[in-house]
Amino acid sequence: MGKSFCPFLIGVFMEKIFSGNEIRKSFIEFFKERGHTVVASSSLVPGGDATLLFTNAGMVQFKEVFLGTDKRPYKRAVNSQKCMRVAGKHNDLDDVGRDDWHHTFFEMLGNWSFGDYYKKEAIGWAWELLTSVWGLDRKKLWVTVFQDEKNEIPSDTEAAEIWLHQPEMEEDHVLFFGRKENFWEMADTGPCGPCSEIHIDRGEAFCDKIDVPGHVCKVNGDCTRFLELWNNVFIQYNRLNETELEPLPATHVDTGMGFERIVSVLQDVDSNYKIDLLANLIKQVQNLTGMSDKEVYSNYTPYRVIADHARAATFLIADGVVPGNTSRNYVCRMIIRRAARFGGKIGLNKPFLVEIASEVIKSYGEAYPELVRNQETILNNLTREEERFQKTLEAGLSNLEEIFETLKIKNETIVSGTDAFELYATHGLPLEITRDIAREQGFEVDEIGFKNAMEQHRLDSGAGKTFGIMGNDDVDNYRFVFDQLVKSNKISKDGVLYDPYHELEFESEILALFKEGNAIEEALPGDQIEILLPKTSFYVESGGQVADTGLIHSLDDEFEIEVLGIRRPAAGMIVHIGRVISGKVNVNKSVFALVDGQRRMDIMRNHTATHLLHAELHRVLGIHARQAGSLVAPDRLRFDFTHPDGLSADQLEDIEKGVNKAILENHHLNIAHKTLNEAISEGAMALFGEKYGEFVRTITIGNQETFSYELCGGTHVDDTGDIGTFIITSEGSAAAGIRRIEAVTGRAAYDLVQRRTTLLKTVAGNLSTSVETVVEKVDGLQKELENLRRENSRLRQLLAKETFIRELEEARMINGVPVHGQILPGADNEALRSMTDLFREKYSSGIVVVASIIDNKPMLVASVTEDLVARGIHAGQLIKYLAGFVGGGGGGKPTLAQAGGRDAEQLPVAITKLYDYVSDNLK
Repeated sequence: MGKSFCPFLIGVFMEKIFSGNEIRKSFIEFFKERGHTVVASSSLVPGGDATLLFTNAGMVQFKEVFLGTDKRPYKRAVNSQKCMRVAGKHNDLDDVGRDDWHHTFFEMLGNWSFGDYYKKEAIGWAWELLTSVWGLDRKKLWVTVFQDEKNEIPSDTEAAEIWLHQPEMEEDHVLFFGRKENFWEMADTGPCGPCSEIHIDRGEAFCDKIDVPGHVCKVNGDCTRFLELWNNVFIQYNRLNETELEPLPATHVDTGMGFERIVSVLQDVDSNYKIDLLANLIKQVQNLTGMSDKEVYSNYTPYRVIADHARAATFLIADGVVPGNTSRNYVCRMIIRRAARFGGKIGLNKPFLVEIASEVIKSYGEAYPELVRNQETILNNLTREEERFQKTLEAGLSNLEEIFETLKIKNETIVSGTDAFELYATHGLPLEITRDIAREQGFEVDEIGFKNAMEQHRLDSGAGKTFGIMGNDDVDNYRFVFDQLVKSNKISKDGVLYDPYHELEFESEILALFKEGNAIEEALPGDQIEILLPKTSFYVESGGQVADTGLIHSLDDEFEIEVLGIRRPAAGMIVHIGRVISGKVNVNKSVFALVDGQRRMDIMRNHTATHLLHAELHRVLGIHARQAGSLVAPDRLRFDFTHPDGLSADQLEDIEKGVNKAILENHHLNIAHKTLNEAISEGAMALFGEKYGEFVRTITIGNQETFSYELCGGTHVDDTGDIGTFIITSEGSAAAGIRRIEAVTGRAAYDLVQRRTTLLKTVAGNLSTSVETVVEKVDGLQKELENLRRENSRLRQLLAKETFIRELEEARMINGVPVHGQILPGADNEALRSMTDLFREKYSSGIVVVASIIDNKPMLVASVTEDLVARGIHAGQLIKYLAGFVGGGGGGKPTLAQAGGRDAEQLPVAITKLYDYVSDNLK
């Protein structure tokens, strides 16, 4: 059973209520003493998994291990994982705040075995920790095991027997349940297996249906008396299809225990929100509202929502997810605004979430140091988002009330998806807030319609779909070939030797060929294939850096393959994606492989430049400017970072100058391998959305004083001077709260300088001046041009005036009132208004409409004298009517109004309709 847990802690846990932080630490220490590697929580942004919006379970970072596409240097692991459940299948948002148990953000305690220990150890240790260490009453614990209701999968009698042999386990407390409760599957096919859940009976006081006639409390029942604590998943099968399973060659253990739940039990409280970590947050809210305990509990929902959402937003921003309009950023914005809205319900009408977030950082900072490192960024983003929301909230709520009133008149109860989306797009009201308010008023929201409207908007704006599906249905084919090669000693069980950091040319042997996921023996010219070698120097795309390309040819020059990319289709395997250029390719042939050295050097220049750019962004903008995505290609680099505003020309110049200064100083790059914990504790920067193993590669830049220290598996130059020149080519918005810089270095930078220099020389020649005086010459020409434009405009207005005055004599008389409509080509808006003044000077009573075409769009101005308003002619209504003929709209005062449109060709029609309108409406 391994080492026994510290006897001092056993006694203490039985006698004293421990804090949440101490309980988390005791779980991790228990399994650490039993040979488990302590693995840091992965980011809330799943690294390399486009199928998930957020990390929603402890096993997410180990998913590829179970799928067979990844290996770890350890067989036992333990951690506490940060999780979010706010979207898709696992979405707890609707219930957050309305009960005592649901959260958006939560922690999941877990221990794992990858082909090592199995049911006996997992069950024994779970029982030991719960009862001997944490002191739970054995008589109150119940367990469930699997029994297939379809009789297709064997019952897990092995787990049942192991449970019955645990100290003081009561026989009738071991219960069998079917697939829904006790069989775990990752997907329709792939790894799966029975699970065993541990429940605790918290007593009749916890039953929420005690007054329901005929109700019986039971495990997996419909009341809250029995609480699930811990789920042990035993992964022993591979599902081939709906009805067929096969045993896995190695069995695994995947366990998960809700941290907040176990803390509520050990601290003996009746709500997750009363455990110390969350109670501290609610107390902070209470300090701001000044309400008594009785008042708080009588209106508990806002307090629970604020505590939960403030905690979630704090962790999201620490992991690089800032408030925005799409995807993860939308979720961050939504929960901040939802918390702010619930704050308003208890009198908190000014930004207040930084007070709660500060308490989150204080309570959780030791376990999750990224909160402390990013404190300034967290607090700034929270305040900025609350301020933005307050500016639009009143108008949004007013519009929502109008929608409710319209629905009441129509006797309808559903807010359309289009209306809900308009409330978000125009007034910043997220769907979830609109839904909350609608339900309070007895309405519902068409959520599918909202999502359709949002998706259509995203496509219309060119953003496209945010996430795709990532998977590999052929992994078993690759694994089979790999296993055969291991058995025949053709390849190490650790897989392909991967070293993209040293030699770019190497001799090797083709171990296997694949085409469309299937193994083949030979390939012919034109075939798209994958080539497996026992070692490679080609870089696999990762961390924003694109994959290497190059050539593979036989030593006897019988064939040549163009390498177009490289990937990892299964654990231990790296294959080269290529096209046969010439000859017949066979397995077992000796080959020479060459990485495209010039392309690789261009990539390395750009990659090292992103590190220098990151450091300069911190210097110029502040440490909140954190990487939020990147592309490192041979011809350019792209760097996304968190920052709320566009950068000024001076800031961009300062950043570019700083990067080039670091290049000219020719700093040597120090590259070292360390444990993840060691690197992070030293201040190394972990990047947004990346997945790190236990051991990491670090890049340090700075001869005398370190100014860049990052975790990075990419390829880099030896010295910053190798980069050459760095030029920023663009800066803009990538998403709300995310800015993007694009730049070039090295050869691409030289080419850009050459093109710009040639262009400048050409311009200087055309202007008959020198390169040095081009700016001065252009300034002079611009002034001349502006003077000519002003003179041209003056002459056009003079001509329009002359034309207007000449035709003014021919104004029509309708019911004794002069009415005049005229198109004045070339007249601007100011000129049109002045024409109406001329009309009023000539006629003390009358109606005039003048029009022009400005930038290919029609413009109309209408003027009505005061006396005619009472006779039924309103300038605003008149202009709105006429604008309809040119595809536009407008309005204004009763005596003066203007409108614009899209169809200039219909302007003569609009002027003609003036006379009909006056005839019909003049009293």
